[in-house]
Amino acid sequence: MDSGVEPDDCFYIQNEARIRGKDRINLETDPPPDLAIEIDITSRTRFNNYQALRIPELWRWNGIKLEINVLLNGKYVESNTSYIFSIFLISLVIPEYLVQSKTNGRNATMKAFRAWIRQQISSQI
Repeated sequence: MDSGVEPDDCFYIQNEARIRGKDRINLETDPPPDLAIEIDITSRTRFNNYQALRIPELWRWNGIKLEINVLLNGKYVESNTSYIFSIFLISLVIPEYLVQSKTNGRNATMKAFRAWIRQQISSQI
């Protein structure tokens, strides 16, 4: 890798059980995070380091649009949907809630988002 990778946030979702309880993660032996999130307001995230780590999804937010990139054959391809959260229209919903947080506040928006998630899950059952 040309330089280090430090996402704004990253998550183990599908591989959470494999790293649960570990104090340190060794990417030589442990799986990479399932999702990395970058906030690209001042600079644009480069794909090469994330591709080298084989992180299945990389989401980039530029202040207006959420770009979902999925790893296919070692390269990122922009997608309208998340493979990890396939039942949710993430690229549409997240920006709406981010805008809502500016007027309603973070706590109220998080509460509304969690309620929306629960509603979506219960409608799938």
